[in-house]
Amino acid sequence: MSPASIPSPADGTINIGPVELTAYGLSIAIGVIVGVWLVGRRFEDKGIGTRDDMSAIAVGAVIAGVVGARLYHVATDWEKFENNLGDIPKIWEGGLGIPGGMFLGTLVGVWLVRRRGIPAGIAANCAAPGMALAQSIGRWGNYFNQELYGRPTDLPWALEIDPENFPSDQALAPGTTFHPTFLYESMWTLALCGVLLLIDRRFRVRPWQLLAMYVAGYGVGRFWIEGLRIDEAKEFGGLRLNQWMSVILVIGGLGYLLWSSRRPDPAPASVLAPAAPAAPADGETSADDDELDVAQVDGGDESSDDELAASDETPPGGLDPEIEDSERR
Repeated sequence: MSPASIPSPADGTINIGPVELTAYGLSIAIGVIVGVWLVGRRFEDKGIGTRDDMSAIAVGAVIAGVVGARLYHVATDWEKFENNLGDIPKIWEGGLGIPGGMFLGTLVGVWLVRRRGIPAGIAANCAAPGMALAQSIGRWGNYFNQELYGRPTDLPWALEIDPENFPSDQALAPGTTFHPTFLYESMWTLALCGVLLLIDRRFRVRPWQLLAMYVAGYGVGRFWIEGLRIDEAKEFGGLRLNQWMSVILVIGGLGYLLWSSRRPDPAPASVLAPAAPAAPADGETSADDDELDVAQVDGGDESSDDELAASDETPPGGLDPEIEDSERR
C-alpha cells in the first residue's frame, strides 16, 4: 500500500433523512445541473436564448444521453447482460459509456435546439464546455462505486480499493493500490472546460468548432486514461475498445476543424458584432461629421428664410380691415 494513498468510501450511498441516494447517481445529477447552468449562461451571453430555453432542451438531451450511454455499455459488455436482462436499467450500479451518451445526447439536443429556432452550430459551441464540466463532476460516481480504476501503483495519490472489488481475472494482494483513473479523467475534463472557455473568449470560433475541439480533446485524454485501466474490456489490435473509440473521436474532431476552417465563414451577420467606425485623425473630420455640419447649416438657413417669408406673407382672407379702411380713405 502506498504511504499516502486515497481511501475509497466504504459505502456508495448517501442518506438524507429517510431518503437513501446512490452517490453514483447523485454525482451525475450534480454534474448535469452545473453543466446546464453553464450552458444556459452562455446562451444568454451569445444572445441566442435564455436559461429557460436551455433547461427545456436539457430535459430531452440529458435523458437521451443517459439512454445512449447505457446502451453503449450494454452493447460493448453484452455477455454481462444476456442472461440478466433485468440488470440493463440499473444505471445506479454503474455502467455508462460516454461515447454513446455523447452521440445520442448531441443528436437529440440539436433536434430540440432547431425546434426552438436557435442556431444549432452556435448552441453546440455553447454546450461544449458545459458537457466537459458535467463529465468532470459525474466521474466522481466511479470513485464511490470503487470501479474503473487503473493498474497497480505506489504513487502518493494511489487509490485504495476493497479486495472484493478487485478484478476477478487477476490475482492481487490485499492492500494493493491503483491509479485513480476517475480522478485523472475528472481533472482532464475540468481543464478541457477551462481551455474551451478561454479559446471562445480570445479567438473567433466558427459554429460547431468548439464542439469539435471538445470531442477531439476528450478523445486524447480518454485514450491514455483508458490505457491505464485494468477492468475487463474487449481488445483489438493491442488496444481496448474505448481506445479505438477515442481514436475515432480525435480523428473526427480534428478532421472537422480542418474541413470547416477551409470553408467560407457561414456565421450570419446578426451574430457578429458590427465593427466600430475608425476614429478620425487629429485635425480631420469624418464624412458623417461633415454631413451633420452641412445639414445643420442648411437647416438653419432654411429656417431663417421661412421666417422671413412668413413675415412678408399676406394673412389669409386679404389685408387687415384697418389697412383696407385707410386705403379707401
